[in-house]
Amino acid sequence: MSKSSDQGLVDRLSQQGEEALGRLAEELVASPVVSRAISSAFGAREKAVQAQEAAMGALNIPSAADIERLTRRLRSVSQRLEGIEDALDRLEEKAQAAVRAAEEDGSPELGPRLDEIARDLSKLREAVAPAAEPVPRAQERLTVTDVVD
Repeated sequence: MSKSSDQGLVDRLSQQGEEALGRLAEELVASPVVSRAISSAFGAREKAVQAQEAAMGALNIPSAADIERLTRRLRSVSQRLEGIEDALDRLEEKAQAAVRAAEEDGSPELGPRLDEIARDLSKLREAVAPAAEPVPRAQERLTVTDVVD
């Protein structure tokens, strides 16, 4: 046999195998027994997931859904804090520019007041985003049920 006839035989066998598998899959899908078995399997899986979540809840262990919700909320809070920090940066820069402008204009009463505002902004920044402060003990042991909606 030549290579072309071998290839033709392989192609025919391959095609026949694909057709046989296709017919078998169609028959399986059409079979009410297989359909019920698949439905039962999916139902059992859902019940197992619910039982697992109930057991984890009873043991006060967060589920994957709890952790995902908490993660989304933490991202949201983090984004809000970044926005506040950016706004504080802009305010501080404006206050410093106003102090420089007041000093250049020679307004002696305005300079100290603007310095005071700049110090207040710095204190506010430190209160909102403390530098390298350890996490309080109460937050270390925060349970998911205390935070989740």
